[in-house]
Amino acid sequence: MTSKPLHQPAPAGPDADPAWIAAHPRAQRVPSKDLALFISKGFLSAEECAQLIDRIDAQRRPSTIADHNGDGYFRTSETCDLDHDDAFVAGINARLDAFTGISTEYGEPIQGQRYSVGQEFKAHTDYFDPKGADFDRYCAVAGNRTWTVMIYLDQPTAGGATRFTRIGKTVQPETGKLLAWNNRLSSGAPNPASIHHGMKVRSGVKHVITKWYRERPWG
Repeated sequence: MTSKPLHQPAPAGPDADPAWIAAHPRAQRVPSKDLALFISKGFLSAEECAQLIDRIDAQRRPSTIADHNGDGYFRTSETCDLDHDDAFVAGINARLDAFTGISTEYGEPIQGQRYSVGQEFKAHTDYFDPKGADFDRYCAVAGNRTWTVMIYLDQPTAGGATRFTRIGKTVQPETGKLLAWNNRLSSGAPNPASIHHGMKVRSGVKHVITKWYRERPWG
């Protein structure tokens, strides 16, 4: 496959171009007509992952969800908002923007998540339900989420896979492995095929970072 040079593209709109992502040397697209799901192994080094884990562990707090559904065990992980004034974090952010080809103004700040034994995030979408009670609260300014980029920072001894339930694809955690997928369709409608389950960690611990992109500039 002929690859594009991995330079920062000119500022683009709020959606990634799947062809741009596919041209990265280590990016592989999962066969699916409904979801543009990409996997890139070794996107971050073990040392970079360890630095991010240290930051997450120092600032983690209980995770929350929009449109609470009455299930107190729906999302049981912990979350950390990473500091983009930190030059190391800012450098990671720039690499994610370059990978997607989306202009940085559309991106939310990177979050970190930590899952210990028994913790999970049940099947959910990253976009906000346009009919949900919290939609205006989270989407009035920047609009809905268009793309997600997630990177596993470590590998639990057992469990912790990400299951894309609609397309029947399970991805196993691996240190430095990146996933990217589209949360909306070309029509602008939310993509229901993006539903995924952060499955329970059975042994060990799992850390990830997640970056979401929006329809309009963030903040």
